[in-house]
Amino acid sequence: MRFRPCIDLHEGRVKQIVGGSLREGRAPRTNFDAGRPPAYYADLYRRDGLPGGHVIMLGPGNEAAAAEALAAFPGGLQVGGGIDPANAAGWLDRGAAAVIATSFVFKGGRFRPEALRELSAAVGRERLVLDLSCAPLKDGRYVVAADRWQRLTDFEITRDGLAGLAEHCAEFLVHATQVEGLQEGVDERLVALLAEVSPLPTTYAGGVRSLADVDRIAELGGGRLDFTVGSALDLFGGSGVRYADLVERERR
Repeated sequence: MRFRPCIDLHEGRVKQIVGGSLREGRAPRTNFDAGRPPAYYADLYRRDGLPGGHVIMLGPGNEAAAAEALAAFPGGLQVGGGIDPANAAGWLDRGAAAVIATSFVFKGGRFRPEALRELSAAVGRERLVLDLSCAPLKDGRYVVAADRWQRLTDFEITRDGLAGLAEHCAEFLVHATQVEGLQEGVDERLVALLAEVSPLPTTYAGGVRSLADVDRIAELGGGRLDFTVGSALDLFGGSGVRYADLVERERR
């Protein structure tokens, strides 16, 4: 179980946003707006030996900021946001360890296996991560949410479904859409489900408010899931989790 740090970009700045509030034509609900550039955080992760984190471009206008972060930690960060076969290889050339895709693969409310195969062929399976942002249904099932988490798709999180995806990618990044950015605790059912059915390295994101929640992910996930911390982290203005404690945890 590893800590995977993040750099979320909105309008070219490092921010922490409540995920479901990101909508076209509206100002999102923002928990943190950094005064420091993306390279500051990327260099920090590099110096502290924390590879495998992700840079997420939340909407347009973030390309220069993402490139700055990648340049500060070459080969140490994954990048996502508007990734498609036309631009994916370019991000690898800029220093991304892998590209993270959602919208190109899940479009119009449906999973497009032909799009996944095309993207995987463009960059190679080992350089592709799928962002499976998960929304719960009333009957207890989880489906992937796309289009800024405003549209539920037809792809359900099951053992067989994830096994099919795993033929074309190397990792999953899973945001729990109902709790992302709220600092009200993790989605325990989703954590347990992912630990049970995911065949690939999987990073869970959403709801962490303290180190007790990190311990809960470890317990429910059997140590199989990696995790990230956003708004609760003191690095991003939070008070629930100290970045130094997570670094020390990694070193142990």
